[in-house]
Amino acid sequence: MKKDIEIPVVENVYIAVVKEWNEEFLAQDWNSYIINDRDTPIEMVLVVTKGYDQDRKTSLLRHGIGTVAPKSSAKIEMIQEELLGMNNEFAVTFFADSKLYEKKYIFRKNTINENAFQDLPVMDQRGVLMK
Repeated sequence: MKKDIEIPVVENVYIAVVKEWNEEFLAQDWNSYIINDRDTPIEMVLVVTKGYDQDRKTSLLRHGIGTVAPKSSAKIEMIQEELLGMNNEFAVTFFADSKLYEKKYIFRKNTINENAFQDLPVMDQRGVLMK
């Protein structure tokens, strides 16, 4: 029965977007990260990303991150400046504590900007955080 199915709630796992200096191209890039602020590792992390608005949509990108240690982060992908004007969705799936967890994080269009920066958990940086 449906009432017997337990759907675990994702807690202390976040997506952050940070503006960082790229030494190779000598420019500022927007990079996305998954943050594990839990006391246990998250394993078999899979992140599916896409961007969309009313008229356009990007390709679906799948990122196999693997294991993210407790109180750490892992880079997902670079986000092109043109995509900041679109909704950016990150669908995250992982195993922890012998359970499968799943959550969608959506950055609405134009919400990724320097005015929205805040201190990020685990990372010694400032960026846009989605809980």
